[in-house]
Amino acid sequence: MSTTHLVIEQSLNLNGRVMLNGAKNAVLVIMASLILTRGKSTLTNVPCSDDVIQMIALLRSLGAELFFLKDEHILQVDTTHLAHCKVNPEIMKKMRASILVMGPLLARFGRAEIAAPGGCVIGARPIDYHLKSFKKMGVVIDEQGDYLTAVVQRIKSGRLVFEYPSVGATENILMAATLTPGVTHLVNAALEPEVLDLIAILTKMGARISIHAPATIVVEGVSTLRAVEHDIIPDRLEAGALLLAAAVTGGTIELPQAHAYSMDVFLCKLEEMGHTIQIGEDGYGVTLKATPEPCAVSFKTAPYPGFPTDLQAPMMTAQCLAQGTSIIEEAVFENRLLHVRELQKMGAQIKADGVKATITGVEHLYGAGVIATDIRASCALALAGLAAKGTTVMTAIHHWMRGYDGLEKKLSTLGAHISFMNELELHALGLGRTEFSKEQSL
Repeated sequence: MSTTHLVIEQSLNLNGRVMLNGAKNAVLVIMASLILTRGKSTLTNVPCSDDVIQMIALLRSLGAELFFLKDEHILQVDTTHLAHCKVNPEIMKKMRASILVMGPLLARFGRAEIAAPGGCVIGARPIDYHLKSFKKMGVVIDEQGDYLTAVVQRIKSGRLVFEYPSVGATENILMAATLTPGVTHLVNAALEPEVLDLIAILTKMGARISIHAPATIVVEGVSTLRAVEHDIIPDRLEAGALLLAAAVTGGTIELPQAHAYSMDVFLCKLEEMGHTIQIGEDGYGVTLKATPEPCAVSFKTAPYPGFPTDLQAPMMTAQCLAQGTSIIEEAVFENRLLHVRELQKMGAQIKADGVKATITGVEHLYGAGVIATDIRASCALALAGLAAKGTTVMTAIHHWMRGYDGLEKKLSTLGAHISFMNELELHALGLGRTEFSKEQSL
C-alpha cells in the first residue's frame, strides 16, 4: 500500500476570504453528550475529520443510528435504541476524546466499560482528574491494565473541586451531573469556548446549568434530556492556523466567522509581532494583514483564556521567521515540543530545554522531509513549508487528517501550493524516497 504525503511548496502572499469549519474540540464532546438523550438530534457545521469519523463509529458500536451528510456538514444521530455501555477498545485507542463517553454512559446506564484513550503523544494527559471526580460521585471503578469498568447504583451530587482546570474532566463530569439528582458544583472548572458550546447544547436539551465566579459551574440535575438541533461553533484553532498562514507568507486573510474574543491573547501576540488585526462588529470576524518585518514575541501556554496550547506549535513557526529572539514555554503538555526537531531540519534556530524553547529568527527556512508528531505539529510544519524555499514533504499525515477537514484545500484557495501525493507521484517530481529517506528514518 502506497504511503501518502503532504507536499508543500513555497507559497508567499497568501490572500483571500475563508469560511471556518465547526470546532473539532467542540463537536466530539457534543456527539458524546447525545448519549444522554433519547431521540433524533441534528448537528450542523460538523467537520469531516478522522476523529469525527471515529466518534461516529464509537456511537454506532453502542447502538446509535447515525447519518452523516459530509458535504453539507450535517450529522443526524438517533439514540433511541442505544443499548450498550461497552466501548470497542480499538476505537478508544485511536483518539483521546473517546474518554468523554464515560460520563454520559454512567448517567444513562449506571455502567461504562472502556479502555485507556489514545491519540497524540503530547503528554501524560492523565484521566485521573476524571476518575477522582467520578469516585466522589459514588462510582466504583475497577482498573485492569488499560481497561476499566465503572459502575454506580445512584450517582451523587456534591461539590467537586478540580486541582487543574482540565477541559476533558470538566466536560465528562458536567455531562454526568446533568442527570444526577441534586445540585453539583464543579469548582476550578475549564471554561473554554468549546466547554461553553457543550453547556449551550445541554441547556437546549433541558439541563439546568449556570456559571458563577470564580470558574464554577453549577448543575441542577433533571430526570430526562431531549433530542435537539445544534450548530457547532466555528473552530478557533483552524482560525488561528489560517491567520498564521497569512502571517508567515506576508499575506492578507479575512475570516468573517471567527470569534475574536475567543482568541484574545493569541491576537494580541500577533499584533505585538507587528501584524495588523481588524475585528468586526461585536467581535465577529477577523482580518489580518501581515507586516513585512515581524518582531519576535515570547509567550507561555495556559488554560483559557490564556495562550492556547493548540496554537503553540503553529505560532512557533511564525517566531522562526521573526526578527529577534523569543522564548516559548509549554505549560499544559510536557511533550509538546516534539516539532522542534522537525523545524530544525528546515533551518530553524531553536534551542529546546524541557518545556521551554528559545527561538532566534532566521531570514529563510528551507524545504525538507519532516514527520508530523501530533495534530498541531502537522499544522506548524505545513505553515513552515509555505514560507520555506523549495519543497517540504510531510509524513505521518494521519495527524493532519484527524485534526483538520480540508485545511489544505482552504490554503489552496488562498494561493498555496499544497497537496497530497503518493510515493509514485513524488518520484515523478524528483522528490522520491532517495532525497528524503534520511529525514524520514529519523
